[in-house]
Amino acid sequence: MVVVFGGYLAGSGALSLPVVVALATLGGALGFMTVYAVGRRFGRVVLEPGRFRWVPQKRVEQAQGWIRRWGHGVVAANRFLTGARSVISLAVGVAQMNAWKTAFWATVSAAVWCTLVAYAGYALGENWRLIRQYLAEYSRGVLALLGAALLAWGACRLWQRRRADDDESAPPEERAEAASEKP
Repeated sequence: MVVVFGGYLAGSGALSLPVVVALATLGGALGFMTVYAVGRRFGRVVLEPGRFRWVPQKRVEQAQGWIRRWGHGVVAANRFLTGARSVISLAVGVAQMNAWKTAFWATVSAAVWCTLVAYAGYALGENWRLIRQYLAEYSRGVLALLGAALLAWGACRLWQRRRADDDESAPPEERAEAASEKP
C-alpha cells in the first residue's frame, strides 16, 4: 500500500511518479535479492525441520517445483503470485540459480508491478484506498487460476499415466497392431 500511496502523492503533485516507481522497484528488487542471498548462503539447511521456524518448508518445496519447471520465469512472475514472493526468492537462492539473471528478472518483475500499482494510486487520487479491495480480489483470482491450472496439470498427468498403463497392459499382438496403425 506504500507504493499506492506514493502514486497518490505523485498525482497530487507532492512527488514524481517516475521517482516513486524507481524507488519502489529498487526496494522490491533489493528485498528479493536479500532473501535470495539467505537461501543461497544457507542452502537446503533452511528446510531442516525446526531449524528456521519462520520458513514455510512446504511452500518452499512447492516453489522449488515451479523453479524446476519454469526456471527464471517464476522469478519474472513472482510479483504477480500472491503470497509467494519471499518463498520464491528463498527457493531460488536454495536452488543456487544465477544471481545476475535472478536480479534482472526480479527487477523487471518489480518494475512492472510497481508501475501498475503506483499508477493505480496516481489515477485514483483521493480514492487510492480502494486499491486494497482490488488487490484482495486480484489475490483471490490469481489463487483460483493457479488452483485451476494445478488441477488441469494433475488431470493431464493422470490421463497420460493411465494411457501409458493401458498401452503396457495390452497383449503384445494388440500393441504391435496399434503400432502398425500409427502413421
